[in-house]
Amino acid sequence: MSLTAERLDRIQPSLTIAISTVARKMIAEGKNVISLSQGEPDFDTPRNVKDAAIRAIEAGETKYTDVSGTPALRKAVATKFKRDSGIDYKPEEIIISTGAKQVLFNAMIATLNKGDEVVIPSPCWVSYPDIVTLADGTPVLVPCGQNNGFKLRAEDLEAAITPKTRWFMLNNPCNPTGAAYSAEELKPICEVLMRHPHVWVLTDDIYDKLAYDGFKPGTIVAVEPRLKDRTLTVHGVSKSYAMTGWRIGFAGGPVALIKAMDKLQSQSTSNPSSIAMAAAVEAVAGQQETVEEMRKVFEQRRNLVVAALNKAPGINCSVPEGAFYVYPSIHGCIGKTSKGGKRIETDEDFALTLLAEEGVATVHGAAFCYPGYIRISYANATSELEEAMIRIQRFCEGLH
Repeated sequence: MSLTAERLDRIQPSLTIAISTVARKMIAEGKNVISLSQGEPDFDTPRNVKDAAIRAIEAGETKYTDVSGTPALRKAVATKFKRDSGIDYKPEEIIISTGAKQVLFNAMIATLNKGDEVVIPSPCWVSYPDIVTLADGTPVLVPCGQNNGFKLRAEDLEAAITPKTRWFMLNNPCNPTGAAYSAEELKPICEVLMRHPHVWVLTDDIYDKLAYDGFKPGTIVAVEPRLKDRTLTVHGVSKSYAMTGWRIGFAGGPVALIKAMDKLQSQSTSNPSSIAMAAAVEAVAGQQETVEEMRKVFEQRRNLVVAALNKAPGINCSVPEGAFYVYPSIHGCIGKTSKGGKRIETDEDFALTLLAEEGVATVHGAAFCYPGYIRISYANATSELEEAMIRIQRFCEGLH
């Protein structure tokens, strides 16, 4: 008899974490590895945020809080949604969780029944389909090609919706592609959703402050306020504020849904860390200059990486609007053999061989439900990125 539950056999460990683990093992063995595989800013958490956490510790804010988070943070998040996205949420329409991933998990577990479908544009973040599957739902992946900027077309969303569709899940800007939708681009998608009142909407906007060339990502409820009573707007402090390890995510949504998620959270983790929540209040409500400083550096790094990748034989890289990833096609490298004699048959072969021969860790596209590509995070020091690009160009030039 197997020790693990059958539901665990339906999912796999996060492949982004798996690649990072191999890279860390190589580093521990003394190998020179540059890891571009994890979505984590290299910046330190801003000083004002750290100071707020220290003050909370000194003030003894170390007790249990409400399951859905402290009143101070729920109020600050409601204010943040109004300021940044133009959406009116009351504090009781907000939930705080241990990372945005828990928000997604809570939402799916609390609402999906066996056979319910969740429409997900792909390429997509590795955890979306597995969280849906773990909640007994069925992920319905809608391919979004590079020729359309990796963006979902309204007609493809329409075709994917069935009577069993419970949720439509959108990441804007997107991990892994960096593709982002403006308010204008979201309008036809909202029109489709208005025609299907049984479909709920989850919009994951966690990268929305990281957009470039003057681009402003839209968000569903701001574009179509009539969808508010069936939309969950997800966000968090990890990416924009360099707070990945603090584990604070949050969402705004209808009170009935927030209460259902709160009920689930009360029986799993209960409240998030009280100290991390005090820091998050300062992050979302305090000065925002550091966010803009980081965004400018990311934009420079994006430009550096895209230009360098497009000089590598066999690689074709689009310019993304947001986040801190690029998703280059490696179709021109498939079927070739590396200098070390490894035949490249798949994107996974490419990623593993690049790691073994040049010490650069990336994530293969199949992990994001869209093979033939790799994901590169440019949330690394600029000097590391420059060296990594030299190695990738050298690797591609050596393919024959």
